[in-house]
Amino acid sequence: MTGGRGRADVRRDENPMLRAYRLWFEHTRKCVGGCKGAGKVKDGCAVGRELWGAYRLARDEKNVAVTS
Repeated sequence: MTGGRGRADVRRDENPMLRAYRLWFEHTRKCVGGCKGAGKVKDGCAVGRELWGAYRLARDEKNVAVTS
């Protein structure tokens, strides 16, 4: 049996853009500092805004790589 290894293999090969989005999403579900239930990222906490910024950078880097 592989146990939890199957999921670990998926995370290891996770693309940076999707990883950044997942981290932001997981944060917003647990955040008590304003992200949970906020309608917009700018209404969330500083950590949530920072995670969203990391996602946007990763997304922009992916789009530049695809169009180049």
